[in-house]
Amino acid sequence: MARKKSERKPKTFGEAVGFRHIFESETTDFFLGFILLALSIYMIIAMVSFFSTGPADQSTLENMRPGEWLNNTHVFTNTCGSAGALLSYYLISVNFGLPAFLIPAFIILVGLKLMHVIEVNLWKWFLCLTIVMVWLSVTFSKFLTPIMGDSIFNPGGQHGAFVVEHLENVVGAPGLTAVLLIVAVSFLTYLTSETITVIRKAMNPLKYVTKKVKFTVTNRNVDRNEEEDTSNDGYQVDDTVSAATNKETDNIDDVTPTNSGNVVDLTDMSQFTPKPAQAPIAVEPHVTNAEQVSQEKIDSVVVKNSEEEKASSGQVGEHYDLSTPINPWEPFVHYKFPSCDLLKKYSSRPVIDMEEIKANNARIVEVLNSFGVQISKINATVGPTVTLYEITPAEGVRISKIRGLEADIALSLAALGIRIIAPIPGKGTIGIEVPNKNPQIVSMESVLNTKKFQTTKMALPMALGKTITNEVFMVDLAKLPHLLVAGATGQGKSVGLNAIITSLLYKKHPNELKFVLVDPKKVEFSIYNKIAPHYMASLPENEDEPIITDVQRVVRTLNSLCKLMDHRYDLLKRAGVKKITEYNDKFIHHQLSLTDGHEYMPYIVVIIDEFGDLIMTAGKEIELPIARIAQLARAVGIHMIIATQRPTTKIITGNIKANFPGRMAFRVASQIDSRTILDRTGADQLVGKGDMLFLSGGDPVRVQCAFIDTPEIEAVNDFIADQPGPLDPMELPEPDDPNAASGEPGVGGTDVRSLDPYFDEAAKAIVLTQQGSTSMIQRRFSIGYNRAGRLMDQLQKAGIVGEAQGSKPREVLIADENSLAQRLQQIHNG
Repeated sequence: MARKKSERKPKTFGEAVGFRHIFESETTDFFLGFILLALSIYMIIAMVSFFSTGPADQSTLENMRPGEWLNNTHVFTNTCGSAGALLSYYLISVNFGLPAFLIPAFIILVGLKLMHVIEVNLWKWFLCLTIVMVWLSVTFSKFLTPIMGDSIFNPGGQHGAFVVEHLENVVGAPGLTAVLLIVAVSFLTYLTSETITVIRKAMNPLKYVTKKVKFTVTNRNVDRNEEEDTSNDGYQVDDTVSAATNKETDNIDDVTPTNSGNVVDLTDMSQFTPKPAQAPIAVEPHVTNAEQVSQEKIDSVVVKNSEEEKASSGQVGEHYDLSTPINPWEPFVHYKFPSCDLLKKYSSRPVIDMEEIKANNARIVEVLNSFGVQISKINATVGPTVTLYEITPAEGVRISKIRGLEADIALSLAALGIRIIAPIPGKGTIGIEVPNKNPQIVSMESVLNTKKFQTTKMALPMALGKTITNEVFMVDLAKLPHLLVAGATGQGKSVGLNAIITSLLYKKHPNELKFVLVDPKKVEFSIYNKIAPHYMASLPENEDEPIITDVQRVVRTLNSLCKLMDHRYDLLKRAGVKKITEYNDKFIHHQLSLTDGHEYMPYIVVIIDEFGDLIMTAGKEIELPIARIAQLARAVGIHMIIATQRPTTKIITGNIKANFPGRMAFRVASQIDSRTILDRTGADQLVGKGDMLFLSGGDPVRVQCAFIDTPEIEAVNDFIADQPGPLDPMELPEPDDPNAASGEPGVGGTDVRSLDPYFDEAAKAIVLTQQGSTSMIQRRFSIGYNRAGRLMDQLQKAGIVGEAQGSKPREVLIADENSLAQRLQQIHNG
């Protein structure tokens, strides 16, 4: 009997689930939406008919007798019958007047949303349409009543007439108008911040009046002594110059630059007025003609209005107008960012297959129940490629027991890539991620064309894709600060790198960001050659080929970046700041002297594809500068992204992992590779095609990487190449030559001036004893082990001893003293 009762539990649960889904099915929503759509059309027809049939029906409606609403005698002339006459009468005449048409408009939105035709926020639309309807009701009643005085209804309805009458009794007609304007401006500002910009532009004609008033007050109320101390921009000029300046500026618009305060918003470039616009003040001709002004004062005024004011000396800088921040986009202030129209659009609306969800739900419940795991609740969250089933286990169920059923659930669902999250961070549930049978494409356009990306304040925003909950997943590279990308061949690694580059191109100006692209395969990044002058940084020798493909050029470029990093740290030290954002902020607000070598620092993002190939070819020559940059370069705005398709411990060493906290793992072949990337399993259970796990500190987040195709990248690059920008890539400093400080190398690459003083004696001792041992040199000359090791390395470069052979002594290549003497003579003679 107990067995039969246990068998009935799944059936009871399934029946409860099925009953609940009767009112949650897509079919029910569609028919309900269709009914609301038909009702709204009926209301609109009735309300339109009211304009012509209202006078005939109104007397009947106001004195309607019992049963007359059935319209058996055809008393009502409305096109929609007595119901239409009643509905239109109460909506238009009794309530809101003409704005009542917004009511069926909102019902249309509800119907279309239920039919899954459009996706809108109904609560937001309800609030906005309600405010608009009430405001229009009052406004129409106030201003249209004199025009439509002969109409049978008030244009704002009885509601509008009532509000107008009572408000005018309290604040009068001007007060009512002011209230309506305040409400309108507040509502439009809530909808879009562009309202403020439009109002400011509308008030631009007032600038001319305010300038004339300002100069008039200054001339009347300021005496001669004060005028000399507080004249334009701190210059001490006499009455002749002041009068000439005032007379000239009366005929010039926009003379005084706008003070934008301490905050520089690079999104709105209208605050940055081009500096040459100050030149038409025409102070110089008047000063030249005035005999009272000395030559020293003329020079100071000319320098201030010249285009060389950025490179001015400290004395002239004291007179510089610090109220206007430096625009870091200069001289390319007219650069336009690429638009989302350049990207291909895919259907971004999630497709919910209720049959698939119900089937998976039933199988999961069946498998868990068959192993004695009882659950109290299960929910499904549908993502682009994966559906997350959240399970709330019953009391007393061990999490480890559910974890062990991963293979059984995968077998039951016949799906690849089942992943169990036990428990889900921040929730008291267990997650089972099941791939969808029909995965969706997450387009780059659907990620970049969102308010979250367009309004982000991140320094280096990387829009990677969408999570299971269809939310845009973004990460700030400046805070990571470095990223390691790994995955098997063909799983979306290159597309992920292109998505990162594209998202940065959409948000950063060429003066704010530079790339260093390393491409050993020579074909992945070649598509970005068109934008090399705008966005690339390279050594002067590589300007013709800014995309680095040769291993030796990679080593030189990485050493150059190390040198640039040290130079930037010197600038930060002189500026008294700790990071690049504080430095650039000081530079923009004229707090750093340009004569001391200070300059605006753009971010530099180094992206290395096929890192494994470089390590196998160059080894330590590549790893050491990368590790140094990864350890130190965050504060000076240099960030690295390295990608590899072979995530082995020989390639992703402990030194690399320790300095790359950001991990982006696509599908890999084994759990060992997953542990190498993420320090845990999971990447081996992904489904491929852009499915990835992103790790940054906490637990990994499953993301469907945004897809961007080659034609889209070409379109974006062509658009950027047509924009005003630099003519050549940013030049990196020449790396230090290890042989430059010590002179020309000698025989076998040994430098005479860098040889140890014991070099000759150690060589003789080794040849005489025919024993190339570091410990022997250490004992013979009473020196430390490190110095003895350097001596042995110099002897090897000179061709006296061979390479190290572990614990065995090195092979001695010189047989007698005569041969050694000849070799030493060659070395000392260069």
